[in-house]
Amino acid sequence: MNCRLLIIIIGVLSAGLVRLPAAPGPLVRVHAHNDYEHARPLLDALDHGFCSVEADIYLVEGRLLVAHDRHKVKPERTLQALYLDPLRERVQQNGGRVFTNGPEFTLLIDLKSNWKIIYPVLRATLTNYADLLTTFHDGVKRTNAILVVITGDRAKEMFAGETIRYAGYDGMLTDLDATVPATLIPWISADWKMSFTWRGDGALPEAEHKRLGEIVSKAHAQGRRVRFWGAPDQENFWRAMRAADVDLINTDDLSGAEKFLRNESN
Repeated sequence: MNCRLLIIIIGVLSAGLVRLPAAPGPLVRVHAHNDYEHARPLLDALDHGFCSVEADIYLVEGRLLVAHDRHKVKPERTLQALYLDPLRERVQQNGGRVFTNGPEFTLLIDLKSNWKIIYPVLRATLTNYADLLTTFHDGVKRTNAILVVITGDRAKEMFAGETIRYAGYDGMLTDLDATVPATLIPWISADWKMSFTWRGDGALPEAEHKRLGEIVSKAHAQGRRVRFWGAPDQENFWRAMRAADVDLINTDDLSGAEKFLRNESN
């Protein structure tokens, strides 16, 4: 591109004669399952407006490596390189939020190594990003740009003795009958197939609709969000989850889920 053409383009843009596409508005009701398997981890989800993404990590030679299976790890695909560093850059560019004036963003981290070994390394890593993260000081939440939630090989006792906590705990359905506060368990994740037989064809059976409503109502009364994994990843199922006020649609279909949610909101 020659200098004269570049000057003309800059002038046209400055005059407002051509409008660049607006950045997508944030979508808070959807979660990018196994986000790291997309062509551009994190970035593809952000381009579609997602406010929640998932990264599986292994501890390999002292490094937190992102992959679904141990044999697929690559030394350059660290948690920092794929998620924490680009999120920091994004937050700095957008005035302290992942999306400008947007909601708290969630990074779900799935521990694939033994938590007793991997969690201390993860916690030490997260302290280097304290300027971005929602933290918990003696059980009191201090909201920031990014909420980290830990799933996978985890236990509540991994937080023992911490006066400042840098992550929440991914709860199970059984945690709805416990007295653990929402500041420790901010959301509940459950395998859809373990509690429901419906696979997305036709209407959600009445008995299962009632069961789903009871779960959601109980979680919301406790201040927790609800997510189901291992579930059908298609519009009829998403529509039923929206109708039941399930907080997060768990999906691998970034563009399809974005289109569905934006159409539903119109």
